[in-house]
Amino acid sequence: MMQSLARTLLREGSKARLGQLGASSARVIATSAAAPAQAEATSSSSDSLVREFQIYRWDPETGGKPRYDSYKVDLNSCGPMMLDVLFKIKDEQDHTVNFRRSCREGICGSCAMNIDGTNGLACLTKVDRDPKVVSKVAPLPHMFVIRDLVVDMSNFYAQYKSIKPYLVRKDAPSGDAQENLQTKEDRAKLDGLYECILCACCSTSCPSYWWAEDKYLGPAVLLQAYRWIIDSRDELTQERVKSLDDAFKLYRCHQIMNCAKVCPKGLNPGKGIAKIKQSIKLGHAV
Repeated sequence: MMQSLARTLLREGSKARLGQLGASSARVIATSAAAPAQAEATSSSSDSLVREFQIYRWDPETGGKPRYDSYKVDLNSCGPMMLDVLFKIKDEQDHTVNFRRSCREGICGSCAMNIDGTNGLACLTKVDRDPKVVSKVAPLPHMFVIRDLVVDMSNFYAQYKSIKPYLVRKDAPSGDAQENLQTKEDRAKLDGLYECILCACCSTSCPSYWWAEDKYLGPAVLLQAYRWIIDSRDELTQERVKSLDDAFKLYRCHQIMNCAKVCPKGLNPGKGIAKIKQSIKLGHAV
């Protein structure tokens, strides 16, 4: 009799415990299911970092006055550079926004533009993450605009062509030599010159170039002119120096040094221009 009663009590106790465990499991499952939803809601609200960007717009086909269009971009779902922002706007908000780009590595110079009042490459310009800041993106200053952020570089390239930016040899290498040899010391003179990517950031930041771009060659072209003047392998040095001895081509430079401040490669065109002036005065490359 006692044994039968004990077995009954054990069965009743087991059922009660199972019931409690089931209720606990239900509460755990319900809590677990609710947790991701709550976490997702919290994450979506805290991970958003929206900033406003005003982009210069002008379309010659539709006419009208130039304007700035405003776009808002979540920086947490975008890359860190201004070019990333422009891509995100073009891909997701406005397919008509036009700008040049190519390498994304600061090598081609295609994405040169004016960002918050300073010339630079969009692919190398990091975006300020302060949500209160409103960025303005415009074309390179004092250039004819083709559309939006795309400017006409024809005059700039024509000026570059005028300085003959290539090695000129009056005589072929003697004997069996197939190369134009150069000492390490002469090669070192080209450092700080050959790295120019012709992005025109420096030239379009120069007030002298703004007012006389049809006559003044500008910092970028003059830096490249000096690059060939100082090259020991070139045999057109005197002709190059003489061609630059002009009141407008060279001497419109007043050493304001905006060019050095904005160069994305860290070059100093003003120094190269000063060297050309010294070369003209002394009669030989310095």
